[in-house]
Amino acid sequence: MTHFTLSDIYIYPVKSLAGISVRHWPVTKTGLLHDRKWMLIDKDRQFLSQRKLPRMALIKTALAENDLVLSAPGMENLILPLTPEGGEIIDSTIWRDQCDARSVSPKADQWLSRFLNIDCRLVYQPDDEIRRVDPNYAQTTDQVSFADGFPFLIISENSLASLNREMGLDFPITRFRPNLVIAGCPAYAEDSWREIRIGAIDFRLPKPCSRCSVPTIDPETAQTGKEPLITLNRVRKWQNKVYFGQNALHDQCGVLTVGDIVQVKSTGPSQPPI
Repeated sequence: MTHFTLSDIYIYPVKSLAGISVRHWPVTKTGLLHDRKWMLIDKDRQFLSQRKLPRMALIKTALAENDLVLSAPGMENLILPLTPEGGEIIDSTIWRDQCDARSVSPKADQWLSRFLNIDCRLVYQPDDEIRRVDPNYAQTTDQVSFADGFPFLIISENSLASLNREMGLDFPITRFRPNLVIAGCPAYAEDSWREIRIGAIDFRLPKPCSRCSVPTIDPETAQTGKEPLITLNRVRKWQNKVYFGQNALHDQCGVLTVGDIVQVKSTGPSQPPI
């Protein structure tokens, strides 16, 4: 078995807002604790993301002992409980999924609507709400929070280094919003991984991650550009989509720590096949 290391862990408490780098973090049935347990929806109850509102990148998230804290330029901090109580049940949409979500508070809705200049609401995934993963790629017991489709996104450091060389730029990994970053493996080695173990947790990698416009948004300024999509279209295109990183599912709960050993348990043909 080949061994590499876990070099970074990122959580994104609110879908499509700024993430948080952590060193040591619990893994629950839906993925990393608090990861994408909140999201914004519009007046039609459709989820909102940086694809539509790049300004969402400017909203920073932080976790206190019992609070979720949102901050943004020109705004007073918004402090919310980590375990919301009550709230209206709202049938919300994430891509093709219908999910029961709970409203958080009128104060949160007003704060976010004001900063983003759009009528929106903040909702939370109750602990008893089960959102299944696409059965074409998952087991019947697999669950996910408000992530696009899978609990984890895995990218290797050397894949980013290779892409940066192709672009002649120095983009940070945060552009690509991974959960787990792997050090020590060759560029795009993760394309062939099917089963890995990180620390004491086993992962399945059933599907590569197709990329949208979000990596073109500078997470510090919310300004958009043309890279990395131009280069990805040249070097990582397959069937009219571009791919960077691998979606992943976990087989156990537990704890992940930066520095954990990554063991590649099984491999297969490269996905995408490029």
